[in-house]
Amino acid sequence: MAAELYHLIGGEKVKGTSGRFSDVYWPMTGEVAARVPLASEDEMRAAVENAKAAQPAWAATNPQKRARVMLKFLHLAQENYGELAEMLSREHGKTIPDAKGDIQRGLEVVEFACGIPHLQKGEFTEGAGPGIDMFSMRQPLGVVAGITPFNFPAMIPMWKFAPAIVSGNAFILKPSERDPSLPLRLGELMLEAGLPAGILNVVNGDKVSVDAILDDPDIKAVGFVGSTPIAEYVYTRATAQGKRAQCFGGAKNHMIIMPDADLDQVADALIGAGYGSAGERCMAISVAVPVGEETADRLMEKLKPRVESLRIGLSTDPDADFGPMVTAEAVERTKGYIDIGLKEGADLVVDGRDFVMQGYEDGFYMGGCLFDNVTDDMRIYKEEIFGPVLCVVRAKSYEEALRLPSEHEYGNGVAIYTRDGDTARDFMTKVNVGMVGVNVPIPVPLAYYTFGGWKRSGFGDLNQHGPDSVRFYTKTKTVTQRWPSGVREGAEFSIPTMD
Repeated sequence: MAAELYHLIGGEKVKGTSGRFSDVYWPMTGEVAARVPLASEDEMRAAVENAKAAQPAWAATNPQKRARVMLKFLHLAQENYGELAEMLSREHGKTIPDAKGDIQRGLEVVEFACGIPHLQKGEFTEGAGPGIDMFSMRQPLGVVAGITPFNFPAMIPMWKFAPAIVSGNAFILKPSERDPSLPLRLGELMLEAGLPAGILNVVNGDKVSVDAILDDPDIKAVGFVGSTPIAEYVYTRATAQGKRAQCFGGAKNHMIIMPDADLDQVADALIGAGYGSAGERCMAISVAVPVGEETADRLMEKLKPRVESLRIGLSTDPDADFGPMVTAEAVERTKGYIDIGLKEGADLVVDGRDFVMQGYEDGFYMGGCLFDNVTDDMRIYKEEIFGPVLCVVRAKSYEEALRLPSEHEYGNGVAIYTRDGDTARDFMTKVNVGMVGVNVPIPVPLAYYTFGGWKRSGFGDLNQHGPDSVRFYTKTKTVTQRWPSGVREGAEFSIPTMD
């Protein structure tokens, strides 16, 4: 019988009471690994009330002490690295090395958050007026929440709760119901690190829980990562309730390949960025744009054998390029897009739909697929597939290549491969996309910068991690002060006058 998971509220494992559950699978085998409880509105409200009661004392804790909890958490996460990676890999399907990368990218934001004594400092002006000083303070919002996706069950929760908590807030984490075990374990490690009970509550759930977060008057800010339709829904509903919201959605990340690029390097970069984690990354390169027919032909010659030779294996196989997808539905959805692409007239150069993992026929596996001669009016170009599918769109000129990502409704990430500095500079200046890589296939900024896409890839003014995260989870209070002169001048013995 599958194990029954729990919520983490007030420092305790709390059994679900709604009577509603969702199955959690092991993608490698297709087995049901656990049942996760789906919280009711009342359960979510109880978690919020618990957080609200705990938050004032945590906010009053000085920032050095808050940072020390994060430092201890970093230590514990490193001690348990192997366990965490295996837990992530089994429920998501990504390989162990890829799972470790997921964790590491999250821990880098935790490292950044440890600088909160500096990051939360305000400003000060002496003598802003006659005898007047002026200064600002950054204070926590109170109770905030994060709704996180299945594809990065370690990284995105840490991107959200680390800066929020270290700034003095209490945090409600609603992880994906597809792979909830690791977020629960991260919550437990935070408690082991010395975080007071109630400051990080992990509540499992579905749309009922999401709506409860969005409508709860005591939750002051919401962070979301997922698909664009839901990102827009969360942003619209949250802001209508007067909440701050940073909501990140889908992507269609392009790689522009100029004629002067090293095509062996490009092909290797495309294989890793396009097919790693079975393409289930918001920063996956899903569109390759070679400039010129000759460049395109040469690129296809190099790509086709590489895609055909991709090694699909168990998540635990150290030699696997990628493992299974997260659910059977994800596989079927991706196969549906292959059918759409064929109907639209694209050339399916490599077809991975029939891949079967011997001995694991019930697992959620799919081979790599490669389309050529995709055009910008096709659905497989316009829509996010989120599977191991790479589309090659041939551009006649640099101007056309620049136009494609700039005009696409998504504006998450883009890369250009070239040896020419002038071209690269022009591209990074003009392209209408939030994150740009130059000879870098996946342009994810480091933790002390900020992560976020443009257009329909991101809703809200402030991005994830970096200084933006502290701004998002705090509010500024500005003080203007003047002290009347008096005691230091000593006693007055003359009759006071109005001169």
